[in-house]
Formats: sequence, structure tokens, C-alpha cells
Amino acid sequence: MENKIPVIKNVDDLATSQLREDALSILEVGYESILTDRLIRSKISIKDNSICFAEHKICLDNYKNIYFIAIGKCAVDSAIVFEDLLGDKITSGVVLDVKKGDFKNMISEEGTHPFPSGINVAVTKSIVDILKQADKNDLVITLISGGGSSLMCLPYKMTWEEQKEISDQLMNKGATITELNTVRKHTSMIKGGQFAKLVYPATVVSFLLSDVPGDDLSVIASGPTVMDKTTEKDALNILKKYGMDNLKIDLIETPKKGKYFENITNILLGSNQVALEEMKKRAEELGYDTYIEDTKLEGEARILGQKFVSVGYSPKSCHLWGGETTVKVLGKGEGGRNQEFVLGALPHIPYNTVVAACASDGWDNSDVAGAIADMGLYDKSLDIGLDTLLFLDNNDAYNFFKQSGGHIKTERTGSNVADFYLVIKGVEEAILEEE
Repeated sequence: MENKIPVIKNVDDLATSQLREDALSILEVGYESILTDRLIRSKISIKDNSICFAEHKICLDNYKNIYFIAIGKCAVDSAIVFEDLLGDKITSGVVLDVKKGDFKNMISEEGTHPFPSGINVAVTKSIVDILKQADKNDLVITLISGGGSSLMCLPYKMTWEEQKEISDQLMNKGATITELNTVRKHTSMIKGGQFAKLVYPATVVSFLLSDVPGDDLSVIASGPTVMDKTTEKDALNILKKYGMDNLKIDLIETPKKGKYFENITNILLGSNQVALEEMKKRAEELGYDTYIEDTKLEGEARILGQKFVSVGYSPKSCHLWGGETTVKVLGKGEGGRNQEFVLGALPHIPYNTVVAACASDGWDNSDVAGAIADMGLYDKSLDIGLDTLLFLDNNDAYNFFKQSGGHIKTERTGSNVADFYLVIKGVEEAILEEE
């Protein structure tokens, strides 16, 4: 029997009650279900020298060259699988991730996230070189995943530093991922379908792993291979909404001609729906009445955290969400939206209830995936003199949980399908047992 290495590394430290142990078990199967290697091999195969996926079958012998481009936080893990599947059939390729791999016919580069950088621009230019040399006799296979918006970076009439400042301001003001990526599309020469225009007329098969609420393919990594539904005016309206219309920004319109997309097949390989369904199964196996409440959660993290634990849930029930919340950054602390979600919930958690929130990529703007908490942790925080409100006001959830305990540690998972949120309530008798 195969000995699986758990994704959550510190279960023994966190599982201090049966309810916590159950919550972590539910999260673990969610993580395991979206591991990039497992997800790709379950959806894609090579048969009779053809690549087979969904209802499609593409004969590899029909193409002179096969190029592979992978961008995002799943790039290295996906490239490992595709190199195994295709071997020397890959002519050349570029793999751009937040980590580096080792490949026979592909260049692997470690870029920066969540903001662009000079290295991101340089690697993106090498991707453009491949796209421009591909012709109608060639096949381009892409694997596009979350994180690709900042990693694949080719600014339009501005420096990467200027583009970084725009993204930084929008994120700190609480812009949604859709709003942020709309602006990114119209300040880029490769996003929003520009990739498709550059590679035309080659055949493109683009596999996508969604990290965006609602799984809109045109938003994932800012939709490089998908016809964009937004316009320059939409981007300008977003800048106005956040008081940034005074910036001198040249916007570019994204390609709207259908011919650039005729030879492109976009396939959604995975999303948080996959993980949530597996989490639901596990929770039901453990005896909980389980509900997937939402797969496209958006909103301010601290407010949603308080809201979700303030509902009067039935005993022995589990409630799941997937999506991506936002944080209005007013302080100078550390942490990400998942830790802030749990910190916002903490003073309001009822007895016999556990709340958890974590990033599927294992990186909640810090070296942890998120946090798990219950009333016991809140009592501990009071005992050691921690003020939740002060830490919230300073956006310093990381240091709060570093001192009180509660960090969920996974390391980087090589997956990215947004975030998981869980509220689990035990049977009423457990309160008496704790007392």
C-alpha cells in the first residue's frame, strides 16, 4: 500500500480535539483531490500517439513542432506530468512558476508573485519568441493556472515597476480578482487574449486550473488564450472606482476578432468545486450533515469570518465555501486573507464550533496556508494578552496566530484553485464533556 505524505504538515499540533481532527481530515482530502499531478492524469492521456482529453482527441503526428508553455503556481508540477506523457515530442517550452524545475526540452524559471518583476518580463519575452515562431503546422500546449497574471508580464507603455504599483494599490484598496485582472488585461501585451493573437495561426490546446470565483476562463491568469469580454472603458471605470483615475495610464484594447481564437481549445481541468465535493464526501463519512454553501465566495475577509460563525448552525453539521476574499490593507502587519478571515471570526466563535480558512496553494501571503480556530484558542489568546482587534487593525493576523497557535502549514502545494473555508459544529453533548 502506498504511504501518502500528508499535505497538512502539522496536524498533530492542531488536532487538539475531535472536532478539530475532523475539520483537518476534511481539509486534507480537499487538498489531495486537487494535487496537480493527480488532476492532470485523471483528465488527460496519450493513446495511439494522440492526446486525449474530454471529448477531444488530437493526433500529435499532424504537427511539425509541439511547444509547451506553463505559467502560474501549478506550472512546474504540470510540466513534470506533460514531460512524462509527451517526452521528446516536446520541441521546446517555457515553465514559469514561483519555483524552479528541471526539464529536458523546456526552460524553467522562477518568477515573482503577487507582483511583476524584471525576471517575469524577461521570461515572458522568451515565451513571446516561441509564440511568434509557431505557425499553422505547429501545436502549442499551455497549462495556465493562478498566479499567471503577475508571472507572465509584458506591460503596455509602462515599466513593470509602474504596473506593480497599480496592482499594489488595487489590492490594498480591496479590489476583487476580477477587477484587478481587468486592469491587468488592459495594461498588458500578452493578457486578455493577446497570447492568442501572438500565436495565431498555430493550433493551441490550453488547459486551465481555476483560482477565480465562478471559474470565468477569461479571468484565470487574466485570460491569455481566451477572448476578453471587458474593454478599456471597464478598466478605466475600475480605476475611477478606487480613486486611481488621476494616474497617467495608457490602456490597450484586447483582441476582439474571432479569427484569433478559431484554433484555440480552452479546457477547464480543475477548480475548487472538485475539492469541495471531496470535502463534502469526507465530512458525510464522518457523520456530518454537510453543505457546499458557495463556490465563488467574494467579500471582505474579516467581515465574512464574523458573519459565517454567527449563524446558528445545527449540531453535527459542516459548511463549506470556496472562493477568494479580499483585505483592505490599512496596517503594516503580516498575513493573508485566510488568516484575517479566521481572526475576524475568532471572538464570535460559539462553543463546540471550529472555523478554518486556507489557501489551496499553501501560501496565504506568508509561509502558512491559513488558520484554524475555536473558542479554546480565543480563550488562550486572552490569557496571553492578545487583542484581536488591535491585530486586525494592523492587518497582522500572521503574528497573532504565530503567538496563539492555529497556523495551518502545508508548504507550497503546487496547486492553486483559490481558497477553502470551513465551519464545523459538533454535537451538543461535547460542550458538557469539555466542561
